[in-house]
Amino acid sequence: MLATLRLKKNEERRLKQGHLWIFSNEVDTEATPLKQFEAGQQVVIEGANGKPLGMGYVNPNTLICARLLSRNPKVELNEKFLKRRIQAAQELRELNFDEPYYRLVFGESDGLPGLVIDRFGDVFAVQITTAGMEAVKEQIVQVLENLYHPQAVVLRNDSKSRELEGLALYEEVALGSLPEEVIIRENGAQFVVPVSGGQKTGWFYDHRMARARLQGLVKGKRVLDVFSYLGGWGIAAAMAGAEAVTCVDASEAALDGVERNAELNGVIDKMTMIQGNAFEVLNALRLEAERFDVVIVDPPAFVKRKKDLKQGAEGYRRINEIAMRLLEQDGILVSASCSHHMSRDHLLEQVQSAARHIDRSVQLFDQAHQAPDHPVHPAIPETEYLKTFFFKVSASW
Repeated sequence: MLATLRLKKNEERRLKQGHLWIFSNEVDTEATPLKQFEAGQQVVIEGANGKPLGMGYVNPNTLICARLLSRNPKVELNEKFLKRRIQAAQELRELNFDEPYYRLVFGESDGLPGLVIDRFGDVFAVQITTAGMEAVKEQIVQVLENLYHPQAVVLRNDSKSRELEGLALYEEVALGSLPEEVIIRENGAQFVVPVSGGQKTGWFYDHRMARARLQGLVKGKRVLDVFSYLGGWGIAAAMAGAEAVTCVDASEAALDGVERNAELNGVIDKMTMIQGNAFEVLNALRLEAERFDVVIVDPPAFVKRKKDLKQGAEGYRRINEIAMRLLEQDGILVSASCSHHMSRDHLLEQVQSAARHIDRSVQLFDQAHQAPDHPVHPAIPETEYLKTFFFKVSASW
């Protein structure tokens, strides 16, 4: 029998509307003191009237103190449960992708809060961010072994968010042997992905559709890819017929990856790599009177917390302004944000503000969303985070 976690009166409304999170101030701590639970413990969640609402897991030490896993209070988080949910996630990916290169599990959106799994063919990168999922990590690895017989499963449990859950940061190969190179295919290009030691789980699948859209805009053009990482945008552009591509990133290792991927795809002769702070590099390019037909600005999250919104918004405005200054007349600006707290409308405002500040007119002619292997849970706004705008930038009308 699982222990119960009781909510205060009227605090079950969000759960009934489909959300999966329970905050510590919503718990009836007189009936069910939080301190009696262990981090990661499975519980039956019940309303103030004692009626079961479902099953989840609890962490008494965090603001989000419980997460609902199932509306059925009789199930448990075990190998059988994990297998069923991962197979359901697999079906959605197979509906959208022909090859095994995608985010297989996207946390709450796939009914597995605290779990992200990226698939790179026969190699799986697993990221666990909650104590509840950490408690069943052996079962997660076992399910992956049973379903896919993978070459390797890597636990990329080095996300800072784990510290909020009281979890240690580590990275380890949990199963099999990690090959020296893991190669994926995306939009007609191949990429070597650093599953161990790279950013996040090694690759950003979420921009796949936007990068495909870019490919129709770059033939014969000079392209600048800012915050390039491994060249996801820049290599895609080179493969689609761009005349020349410049990739800018602060990381030397990332730019080594761009070079490796350019060689892999036979486009090294088109590529220029510049290491440095993006703002400083772009200002230097401007002073050198460099101009580009297409500029892609795809920064890391400038707004990681709500309280950072003002400062982060100014960062988006500044980087888009500098990018516009580097564009040829009637050039194309691709502007993205992966900050959930930076709404679509707010990002649009920052780009428009930047345009007016330097006397430019911008026309938003297309926009892209996170790829279908990053599905959105309609009741959980936090699962929708990525936005990408395609602008034509002209002299002021």
